[in-house]
Amino acid sequence: MVARLCEAAKNPANHRYPDYEGLPSFRQAAAAWMERRYGVRVDPATEVVSLIGSKEGVANMAVAFVDPGDVVLVPDPGYPVYHVGTSFNGGRTHRMPLRRENGFLPELGAIPADVVRAAKLLWLNYPNNPTSAVAPRAFLEDAIRFAERNGIILCHDAAYAEIYFGERPPSILELPGGRDVAIEFHSLSKTFSMTGWRVGFAVGNRELIAGLGQVKTNVDSGVFQAVQEAAIAALEGDYGIVERLRAMYRERRDVLVSGLAGAGLPCEPPAGTFYVWVPVPRGLTAAALAARCLTEAGVVVTPGNGFGDAGEGYIRLTLCNPAERLREAVERLRALRL
Repeated sequence: MVARLCEAAKNPANHRYPDYEGLPSFRQAAAAWMERRYGVRVDPATEVVSLIGSKEGVANMAVAFVDPGDVVLVPDPGYPVYHVGTSFNGGRTHRMPLRRENGFLPELGAIPADVVRAAKLLWLNYPNNPTSAVAPRAFLEDAIRFAERNGIILCHDAAYAEIYFGERPPSILELPGGRDVAIEFHSLSKTFSMTGWRVGFAVGNRELIAGLGQVKTNVDSGVFQAVQEAAIAALEGDYGIVERLRAMYRERRDVLVSGLAGAGLPCEPPAGTFYVWVPVPRGLTAAALAARCLTEAGVVVTPGNGFGDAGEGYIRLTLCNPAERLREAVERLRALRL
């Protein structure tokens, strides 16, 4: 990927303004990757659009489809951009609690009828940030039916689709009816460790892709074409790279989870993502525990309520450091005597 970027950066043709929708070759590579991974065939010209990282696409969905007063159904805890994008565009968020006893899945049937009638978008994110849960196919199929019945756009943030430790999570588009109601967001940041490169893509229903594209053609100038060339190399390259990354995160997960148990912070092993969602011991708040971790142990963790009120009672740790560094963090946390 790096070699492809260096080569492409030397090409003067790549230093003009790129098209917002992405190079045809990039969209073709994304479409081919969707078919290889999920058996989903999409038209690269009308059902794929490039993104300056999936975060940009997530935020711009509200610009494209949310009018003042519209409701957006947002997971709580969840990625803050779902709420922020909505509020910036005059919408209202209805927060759907993700609770441990329900497998960190929203209870769609518990959403009040008046809220459902006003809802424009439904955000789902599996594998999930921050809870690390993976949604079963049956739940995603129910979500598709829910969106169909109520005329709601289903937005699936699949940024962590390739970071899983059991059965491969499905694309929302490979499930019956998904293509009719859904748009899915993919991030090369997570799949190929291209975080700072800012490249991803959205794929799905062509009317939704067109709506997102209409916004993008007015507010951005597309992804640097040399980066798109590197992204093509990633999408078309040896899938063993992704498998090795997944194995690396699994090793780190096992090191951290076993170490946390010994430090008085037992938790369930993550089913996906590179996050670990850790219950806070009785008598502490998430913020209080995070403060103690920082001041007494020199370890930075994220309070769960930073992702929404329903995240209170948890902290989030990441697997983004080498195993030895995680072992050091666990040893420091032992000193807290929780």
